[in-house]
Amino acid sequence: MKYMNNINRSFLIIAALFFMGSCSTLEFDETSGLVQKEDVYKYFDRTTSMLNYLYTFIPQDFSSVGGAPKACATDDAEFGQKFSGVQFLTNGSWSALNLVDYPWDKYYKGIRAANGFIKEIDNVDLTRYQYDNGYGLMMKKLPTYVYQARLLRAYYFFELARRYGDIPMPLDVLTIEEANSITKTKFSDVIDFVVKECDEVVPNLPLSYKELSKEYGRMNKGFAMALKTKALLFRASALHNSSNDKKYWERCAEAAHALIDSSETKGWYGLAGVLTAMNKYDAKDVIMFRQNGPNSTFEKINFPVRLTDGKSSTTGVCPSQNLVDAFETVNGEQVILTDQGWESKDPTFDKERPYENRDPRFYKTIVTNGMKFKDITIEAYEGGRERVAVSEGGTATGYFLRKYIDETTSFDPNKLVKKRHTWIIYRYAEVLLSYAESMIEAFDDPDYTDTKYTRSARWAINQVRQNAGMPTIETSNKSEFIKKLRNEWRVEFAFEGHRFWDIRRWKIGAETQTRLYGVSITNKDDGSQQYQRQLYETRYWDNKMNLYPIKQSELFANPNLQPQNQGW
Repeated sequence: MKYMNNINRSFLIIAALFFMGSCSTLEFDETSGLVQKEDVYKYFDRTTSMLNYLYTFIPQDFSSVGGAPKACATDDAEFGQKFSGVQFLTNGSWSALNLVDYPWDKYYKGIRAANGFIKEIDNVDLTRYQYDNGYGLMMKKLPTYVYQARLLRAYYFFELARRYGDIPMPLDVLTIEEANSITKTKFSDVIDFVVKECDEVVPNLPLSYKELSKEYGRMNKGFAMALKTKALLFRASALHNSSNDKKYWERCAEAAHALIDSSETKGWYGLAGVLTAMNKYDAKDVIMFRQNGPNSTFEKINFPVRLTDGKSSTTGVCPSQNLVDAFETVNGEQVILTDQGWESKDPTFDKERPYENRDPRFYKTIVTNGMKFKDITIEAYEGGRERVAVSEGGTATGYFLRKYIDETTSFDPNKLVKKRHTWIIYRYAEVLLSYAESMIEAFDDPDYTDTKYTRSARWAINQVRQNAGMPTIETSNKSEFIKKLRNEWRVEFAFEGHRFWDIRRWKIGAETQTRLYGVSITNKDDGSQQYQRQLYETRYWDNKMNLYPIKQSELFANPNLQPQNQGW
């Protein structure tokens, strides 16, 4: 397994993740140098830099593929750049020889570095600093380092396991011979390890580093509990629980309830309005995030092209009609664009103004025809300025992306504006929806509670909906409740990397991933507009795609990694 041979006695240090201001985020400086292992653990700043290096493997921009969010490999969106790697995930050309999203090397590099750090951290001797003014603070920080490293390692194991299922799970720095003979650990055992690590680090990590080091973005108590919940959610879901054994759902419910209870009774986390977390790393609902330095790349790709001052010539993310149909009216009724036009049971729905009075999250996620975006009105109708060829920057589906877009970005050479992006790893709404899903699956009743589970599935989902300004869900039918819950996952976390994984853990790809729709809007002579559903693309799906293939060269290097994931 050649991915484990990249670091020997020298450790690559991504130097000086420096901290600015009274409350800083982890900022990633891409300069690097080689420092001998013996030197790393003699000095507090180098030990800290080594720990900070472990953070550089945290995924950002939701682990995009070829510049595109993973949503573009689902029924939620199309990516306008036809030669982007994300297209291979939907056209059937993805294989063990033609890999697209392959973080195997990256995460194992991070795991190897974490293993070395965990092994060596006990050798740190700070007595040389005992007469320094900062010695006391050093001694408060240092005990958290090994637990931060363990939680990062557990996180990387989870990221690998949800992609590949059974994976190698090295807990030490391996020799070449050991790396090329290691066997795979079963998915269920990986999850058990992640859960155990999370349980063990929780008492040893702070909830916040505001007082300890005045930093945001470090591994913390809340994220350990959240990662445990997420790992157990995947263990309980259909992909890894074919018999739907309810004990796995109960384990997830128990983990989520613990974090919810601490948030409700101790004020740890809470909901903070519609998508405030997109711009504020210190919002009440943010549990873990990664923030990068100021840049405008995301906007360059996704702005309507006439706002990029010639910096982009090809469209980026185009939300689908499939996703638009997932956003209810503000009264909680479904809206669908069919071949015969718009349909909704909401008596207040206006077919002439189909984008009005929708779920408030809709307006934070998608830009439609007629909406204001920066200083222009979007013309996505046939013949409009945004409805030109995709290769010229036009919309592929009739829609543009708004979520995570910073509209203050400017490409005007006389007033360039770049902003930081806060990529959310985990926010509180995910805990609530995980709890709702595990409770309804475990107990079959949206209103079930007992002395252990003091909140119901209905309570949890309605917390999220009410935070968004949406009416509560009233159905008591389990199947209907689950349908609404899955839709809630989709709209609440659109473009945050969830849909790609939810499709797989629910095993619904064959139902959802073969047809991607857009909208065609035609101006009529009387001034009204005609809306027609338009099939944009027929896509390829095979159930083998629920897991990733292992690179063929890895299987050749280490036959103990056989068998290849089914179907690949």
